[in-house]
Amino acid sequence: MPGLVVFGRRWAIGSDDFVLPGGRFGCPGGALLHSYLLVLLALLAAIICTLSALVYVSMQGTISNPGPRKSLPKLLYTRLLLYLPEFIWAVVGAVWVSDSSVRCESTVINVILGTVVASWVIIVFTIIGVLIVFDPLGGKKTFYLTDGLDRNLESSQSGQLLYNVKNTATRVWEKRIRLMCCCIVQDDDHRVAFTSIAELFRAYFSDTDLVPSDIAAGLILLHQEQDKMESCPKEPEEVLCHSPSSLVADDLDIELENAAHYMLFAAAAYGWPYYIYTNPLTALCKLNSDCCRSRPEDSDITGSDRRNFHFGSILRITGLQYRDFIHISFHNKIYEIPFFVALDHKKEAIVVAVRGTLSFEDILTDLSADCEDLTLEDVLENGFVHKGITQAANYIYQKLINDGILNQAFTIAPEYKLVIVGHSLGGGTASVLAIMLRNSFPTLKCYAFSPPGGLLSKTLAEYSKRFIVSIILGKDLVARLSMPNMEDLKRRIVRIVANCNRPKYQILLRGCWYEVFGGDPDNFPTELDGRNDDALTQFLWCLFFFFPSSVPPFLQLSVCLCVPMLCVPC
Repeated sequence: MPGLVVFGRRWAIGSDDFVLPGGRFGCPGGALLHSYLLVLLALLAAIICTLSALVYVSMQGTISNPGPRKSLPKLLYTRLLLYLPEFIWAVVGAVWVSDSSVRCESTVINVILGTVVASWVIIVFTIIGVLIVFDPLGGKKTFYLTDGLDRNLESSQSGQLLYNVKNTATRVWEKRIRLMCCCIVQDDDHRVAFTSIAELFRAYFSDTDLVPSDIAAGLILLHQEQDKMESCPKEPEEVLCHSPSSLVADDLDIELENAAHYMLFAAAAYGWPYYIYTNPLTALCKLNSDCCRSRPEDSDITGSDRRNFHFGSILRITGLQYRDFIHISFHNKIYEIPFFVALDHKKEAIVVAVRGTLSFEDILTDLSADCEDLTLEDVLENGFVHKGITQAANYIYQKLINDGILNQAFTIAPEYKLVIVGHSLGGGTASVLAIMLRNSFPTLKCYAFSPPGGLLSKTLAEYSKRFIVSIILGKDLVARLSMPNMEDLKRRIVRIVANCNRPKYQILLRGCWYEVFGGDPDNFPTELDGRNDDALTQFLWCLFFFFPSSVPPFLQLSVCLCVPMLCVPC
């Protein structure tokens, strides 16, 4: 046959080359394989029809209006029933293909083998997908939400139900966290942290009935709304924040100069990862040459890597000498983070630099967001601080005071002042450590670069502005991470997805296009209307609205937590 001509050009295939499967079944066992293909085609046709109907129904309605999708569970049940013959036929196909008595053409065997492999791949990925979307609390939530409104909320039965739901949810989150942290050694501190973090996640997610795709759609809509607000011309507003308005221009310039200088120490605490990040082409060569040098035998270094890449990186970033370092600790566990103590002759300061988040243990420290009391003589009211960061600060405090590290440093340089610096988690730890050391060292200064938002209560933040300077760059996320902000984000997502009358698939598709290729936010079809927020969001809120007393204490207290008050926005 001549070549097929389509789309205005000739192709290297004939019009009679589209016969499927293109092989002969007149061979031993061929009739069985032919029957297998026919049944498989019929089964696939039924599956395609079911999936097409399922997709069509899933496209109906909106996030806040699931009514048009009420028939979707029946379609899912139908698809589930079709998995049984699909699985059986995949097993039969595997047996037939592996049967040595079948001696058909290789083309026929390969086609059957391909269909068998494809069937098993689909089954495996389906099982994985079911495991991902499976909600261990689904049954309990359904019973609780359908019957909860008709119960006497003060009864012991309702209280026991709530207790069981909360405990089950906490255990589920704890298992998830343990699974994610399976690669680290787990001791008593880890188990306590897992329980605390599980309680945090349980409390945050259990009061809404949103799935991950709802949250993604809500974030897209929020981004679009924020872009709309930024594009609208508005009059300049007076910024009412904790900026150092009391500082004169000269003092502010000095603080900025000091902050730029001490940022090197805060960055150096990260060791070789930061040095390689800032010097990707030459870092390895320089560090390899440094590791060949002999290190003084009296160097006080704990937990370093074998080739001392961490210490070499600190030397190069800070520009200090070996003799300038009093103590260096790379020891890293939950609530125990690396730090170093060095003499800064340029500024005549003893610098304590604390490392930020760089490991799973550090992440667990960050997420231990309970409130903890911190009582000070200079503060009339009790202050609240971030539990995980306070534990890390207390660890460094014990090292500095009980091990005599600061005494050793001030013995060498008694006229120097004490400066504590850190970035991110290190900035938060440095801030709390500075508060702990303030009475013993009244002249100390702390420079916290992008400290976490939910760090200090208002009384402690007011107290800290005398000696702590927080440096926050632009729209840095870390300094805005706090439980009140996360609660506000959740409420905004619930409100905006409830008010949007577009199907979720349109929001996600158009949102992905908008995020990748940009566009005019005014043309983005969110079509928000003025419907009643309370009526729309009622079905999205569940547990805490029925039982307000179930809100954990750290969510109630965390509204007071913020960054140290004296901030220098950059």
